[in-house]
Amino acid sequence: MTAPMVVDVMRGALVTTFWVSLPLLAVGFVVGIVVSLIQIVTSIQDPSFGAAPRLAAFLAGFLLTMPWMMTKLMAYTAALFSDLGRFAH
Repeated sequence: MTAPMVVDVMRGALVTTFWVSLPLLAVGFVVGIVVSLIQIVTSIQDPSFGAAPRLAAFLAGFLLTMPWMMTKLMAYTAALFSDLGRFAH
């Protein structure tokens, strides 16, 4: 396996990781901003008030995007295994 092949495999892995994690990171960012704004406006500084909605949003986002994430990961894995003969040199 040559250095450009390794770079190509690693680039594919990192790009796939980026796209798979992006929806959950976006959900966490948006919910975190909204919860922080609500805490600022209402002067509620209870940590559980901030953690519970974020966890619920992450769970909902994960459940909604899980089929899409699995499709992306299976496509990447299938592409990686289909090129396995090319890496055996």
